[in-house]
Amino acid sequence: MAKAYKEHICRIIISGCNGYMGRAVSSLCSEDEGIKVVAGFDINLQRLFDYPVYQSPEEYIGEADVLIDFSHPDALVPLLDYCVKRGIPVVLCTTGYTDTHLEHIKSAANRIPIFKSANMSIGINMLLELTRRAAFLLGDDFDIEIVEKHHNRKIDAPSGTALMLADAAKKGMNYSPDLIYDRSEVRRPRGKNEIGISAVRGGTIPGEHSVIFAGTDEVIEFKHTVFSRDVFAKGAVRAAKFLSACTEPGMYSMSDALQ
Repeated sequence: MAKAYKEHICRIIISGCNGYMGRAVSSLCSEDEGIKVVAGFDINLQRLFDYPVYQSPEEYIGEADVLIDFSHPDALVPLLDYCVKRGIPVVLCTTGYTDTHLEHIKSAANRIPIFKSANMSIGINMLLELTRRAAFLLGDDFDIEIVEKHHNRKIDAPSGTALMLADAAKKGMNYSPDLIYDRSEVRRPRGKNEIGISAVRGGTIPGEHSVIFAGTDEVIEFKHTVFSRDVFAKGAVRAAKFLSACTEPGMYSMSDALQ
C-alpha cells in the first residue's frame, strides 16, 4: 500500500483511559515530549491524568491526530462513527470482535486509516513471521498446536493473538487446516489437517503464547511470554505515532509500523 505522510506532534485520544491499559498508555504518553493526550473516553469519569475525560465521544469537539482504543467491543460502533465523522485515525487494540464488528471496521477503513492488531507486542509480531515460516518449511510432517494463557479477567477465548498465530501458520501451509478448540467430544486420533488451540485462564498471567510443532521423535516450540501488560501499551503508542502520520485510508498493521 502506498503511503503519504505529514509531520506533526501527535495529539492522542485514549478510549478506555481509566482501564488498566488506558492508564498504562497515559503514563507512557506523559513521558514523551512528542505526544499530547488531549482527551480520554471512559464510563468512569475519574480524572487520573492531565486531560479531560468524557463518557461519550461526541462530547469532545477539539482536535486530535489519532485515537487509541483499549475499551470494549461494545464501544466500537459509536467510536468508529465518531472517528469517521471527525476524520480521526484509530488504533484498535481491543479483542473479542464479532463478524458484525469486523464489517464495521472494514467499512470505516475505506474512510480513515485504521491500525488493528490483537496484540501490540513487537515480539509477538516477530513470532507470527516465525510461525508462518516454520509451517512452510515443516509441511505435513509436523502437527501444530497453539496454547495461550491469560489472566482470569480476560473475556474472550481463545485470544485474538492465538487466532493470529493460527492464521500465520495457515498462510505457510499448502492447504487450509481446521481449527480445533475442544477435543472432549471427539473419540478419534488427531487429524493431520488440524491446528489445535487451547486456552488457559488464571490469576494475573499477562499473556503467554506457545506454538508447538510436534513431529516424529522431535518437537519444536516457539514461546512468547509477557511479564507486564505495559509492553502492549508501548506497542500501541508506537502504532499511534505511525498512524497519526498516515494520510491515506486503509487497514494497517504492526508490520507496516515496523517497516
